[in-house]
Amino acid sequence: MRKSEVLAAEAVSCLNKALCHLKDIWEEIGIPEDQRLQRTNVVKNHIKNLLDMMIKEEESLKKRLINSIQTCRTDMEKLCLELQLPVFEEEEGISMLQQEKNIRTEVEALMKEKTQRMQQLKLLLEQDQDLVDIMCSIPYGIAPDSVPSMEQLENFRQHIANQNAEKAKRHAEFMDVKKQIILHMQELDHIPETSFEKDVVCDDEDAFCLSRDNITSLKLLLCQLEERKAQIEVSCESHREKIQQLWDRLQVPQEERAAFNEHMVASRKRNLEALQAEVQRLEELKLLNIRNVTEAIRSEIAVFWEKCFFSIDQRQDFSPYFSEDFTEDLLSLHDAEILRLRQHYEDHKELFDGVHRWEESWRLFLELEKKATDPARFTNRGGNLLKEEKQRSDLHKSLPKLEKKLKAQIDTWESEQSREFLVNGQKFLQYVQEQWELHRIEKEKEKLERVNESMRCVFNLAYAPATKCVDTSSFPNPNSTLRRANRLRRICCTEQQYELRPNADSSAQIPSRTPGGGKPPHPKPQGCNKENEAQLKGTPLSGALLTAASPQRNFSIASVASTYSEFVVIYTFVSNPSKSSSKATICCMLNH
Repeated sequence: MRKSEVLAAEAVSCLNKALCHLKDIWEEIGIPEDQRLQRTNVVKNHIKNLLDMMIKEEESLKKRLINSIQTCRTDMEKLCLELQLPVFEEEEGISMLQQEKNIRTEVEALMKEKTQRMQQLKLLLEQDQDLVDIMCSIPYGIAPDSVPSMEQLENFRQHIANQNAEKAKRHAEFMDVKKQIILHMQELDHIPETSFEKDVVCDDEDAFCLSRDNITSLKLLLCQLEERKAQIEVSCESHREKIQQLWDRLQVPQEERAAFNEHMVASRKRNLEALQAEVQRLEELKLLNIRNVTEAIRSEIAVFWEKCFFSIDQRQDFSPYFSEDFTEDLLSLHDAEILRLRQHYEDHKELFDGVHRWEESWRLFLELEKKATDPARFTNRGGNLLKEEKQRSDLHKSLPKLEKKLKAQIDTWESEQSREFLVNGQKFLQYVQEQWELHRIEKEKEKLERVNESMRCVFNLAYAPATKCVDTSSFPNPNSTLRRANRLRRICCTEQQYELRPNADSSAQIPSRTPGGGKPPHPKPQGCNKENEAQLKGTPLSGALLTAASPQRNFSIASVASTYSEFVVIYTFVSNPSKSSSKATICCMLNH
């Protein structure tokens, strides 16, 4: 038996006991039967009313539970739909009260979830609105009164994060561009005029709208300022160049120039205005000194004529250069001509510089070639002879390469200009060929002169006692002698110089010998290096003696012998006259 049934039986028992007790009391009192019946009916009605009231209350509770269950079930279904959650599954076989409790608890949990989502949505919407206001962007597409799903909230958060990153990027870009704009405005002495420019330089940086259009306009403003700055710099530089030219032409004192140094460096708006004023002043001064200015320009023109290799005819084509009627028109013609020449030189500077390099290399090559035939080079110390020979060899290789490169450049130039490239009125390549040919002829001439001089000195030294004059008509052919001398020259060379001085009676000094056939000691050669000293040891030249010079004659073998082979021939003839008693013997030795 349930406890509720036991409690109900106990209630009935208590009611019966109460009625029996009332009955006993009534009997003791002596209440008549009809009154007792009446009183009992009152008790019954009272108990019945009480029970009816209780039943009614419980019935009301039951009805409320049913309504609550129905309401909660409806709310739960609606919340699940809004929150995009599966519908709550009710437990079966439970009492109405437990069912109502379970549903109500679920509804409360769903309401809490909805409240949290709505709060998060509200916060995200506020952040999004701030970003929209500062960046002028489009609001995120979500209704503020709808319950967002968890996925929607996460996407919204990611959008806010991306917008914040974009805002930070634009703000950094804005600060960087703003700094440059302010700097350019200061350099240009520019005062903000439009509302946009004022917003840019405003101290309240957060008030600037970081929209894409504003960022684009910001960059455009910077480009405009940079362009204006560049134009001012170009104008300033042009004015400075003009001022410098006018200063030089007008011979303006250095003190006056120094006072203007500030504007010759900076390139602000006020500097440009000062430069323009100075140019105007100098132009007016120039008109008062037309002759001096014109002559100064002519000096510049002459310099560019040299740089551009103008021929005499090309120079004479500019007839105003030779005019003595110094007028403003003449000055204008000179100004135009110097501008044309400058531009012409700049347009073809690489070609002109190449020609100048060739001329400089050619000049150095000729100097080294001249030194190579100078007998004094054998007294060289410190290795300069080897350096010069290496440099000469390098130039001999590099000159043809430079000429080949210049030929390609000249061909291009002539194709573009539709005229020949002339150097001092002559085609450059023809000029180069002539220089090489003249150099070859000069070398052949020097070889012939050197052979003739060598042979003449040989005969003079060998036969000086017998005759004052030597007939050279029977000398061997200079060309064949030159070829044989060249073969001997390639055998060896020395840097040692020996002097052979004749005695007082103009006869050749023959080295004396000591009694017993021994050789006299010889002094250390003067002015020779170690290599030449080692090379000379053990040669027939080792026994040569240096004797005192005669006041009448003083010959130097090295002065007439430019090679070692020539030196050997001359010394052999001079030191052994018995072996060279005839011209045929001398020629034979030279030929072999």
